[in-house]
Amino acid sequence: MQNSLECKRPLILVAPRWEEGHVVGCETLSPNESIATVFMDAILAAGGLPMLMSLTDDDAVIKRYVEMADGFAIPGGPDVNPKRWGVADPYDPTLCCEIRDCFEFRLVREVLAQKKPLFTTCRGMQLLNVATGGTLCMDVPGMKPCQGMAQWRHAHSLTEPCHPVEVEPGSLLCRALEGRTLIQTNSAHHCCVEKVGSHTHLVAHATDSMPEAIEVEGQPFCLGVQWHPEYTWHTIESDFKLWQAFVAAAAGKSI
Repeated sequence: MQNSLECKRPLILVAPRWEEGHVVGCETLSPNESIATVFMDAILAAGGLPMLMSLTDDDAVIKRYVEMADGFAIPGGPDVNPKRWGVADPYDPTLCCEIRDCFEFRLVREVLAQKKPLFTTCRGMQLLNVATGGTLCMDVPGMKPCQGMAQWRHAHSLTEPCHPVEVEPGSLLCRALEGRTLIQTNSAHHCCVEKVGSHTHLVAHATDSMPEAIEVEGQPFCLGVQWHPEYTWHTIESDFKLWQAFVAAAAGKSI
């Protein structure tokens, strides 16, 4: 019976992180494509079958990936390069990862074209917004909070909630949270959504006005959150509900 149930897990492909090879003695080790254990654990706990993709710029390979899987997840990481939305000013290349940008923009566009469920976090949310025609603010600490508020802490808090987030009623995010419109989240970012992309909607803010979640209309499940629910799915109920809703969508269930 257990084996039968396990076979029904929807296949979730996860976009990898990229780590440059480092020198050991007189040898340079190969670069690594990897993903945080907490990310895989969250998908497993929610009932999905996570597998790591391989970074590639081959459109045919990416199309086949999208055809074969039930859902896709893109994690956090380096900044999206501002040249991707037409900014010509130089930007510190050490903060970006061109290899991931090249792969993930292709991946997002193919996932949207094939209308497969997609869940993105932090950098993943930012890339989703740019892939749909939006822009980013690259300096969260320099943003002004809404009138009468101080800016919440938005950096270096992965394992504990650090600010509230208000969720738009009736949104996909709200449905995934089973109707909740106020939640607590962790936070670790210095970039955020600025102008939203085409057919993309901002559906959550921190109470200091920081953009916290987007979704793309016309898709079965396409959600990006600015925080890191992979670190808190086992301690914050609302974060686990996000993983459960995503995996349910990948299994073909309505959210």
